[in-house]
Amino acid sequence: MTDEELQGLVAQQSRNYFDKPFQHRAYFNARLRTTGGRYLIKSHDIEINPLMLSEFDETTLIGVIKHELVHYHNHLSGRPYQHKDAAFKLELLRVGGSRFAPQTSQTRRRATHYLVYKCTNGHQLLRQRRLDVNRYVCGECGSRLLFVGELTPAKA
Repeated sequence: MTDEELQGLVAQQSRNYFDKPFQHRAYFNARLRTTGGRYLIKSHDIEINPLMLSEFDETTLIGVIKHELVHYHNHLSGRPYQHKDAAFKLELLRVGGSRFAPQTSQTRRRATHYLVYKCTNGHQLLRQRRLDVNRYVCGECGSRLLFVGELTPAKA
């Protein structure tokens, strides 16, 4: 799907569910990682994560488009448009938009292992990146740090 086809799909969804025209730009943004789409308040444009189309079906894409259109139309009409607002949630239920985007293959996962450090007073420090023990000290007591080993958390 191209940006022009996405623009047409967004305009069609806007007419069908909101009875209002979509008068700004809608396009794919490949830099989006943790979200399905984004409504830009200053320019009123809508950006969609292309993984919503390549990794999921078209109904998922349409759910994300409806979600962003709720932001768009509520903001332009002066109604509450943030996720926490009850008016936003009710409008999202009315049009059948998705509340949350599904997790993509590009979403960052939790750390697979931690590096364990202990200070001379017994405080434990878990880190994801290696720490220079000659340069840094314990944040609680200020004593020297010692590298203990690696910790791999159990799968939940």
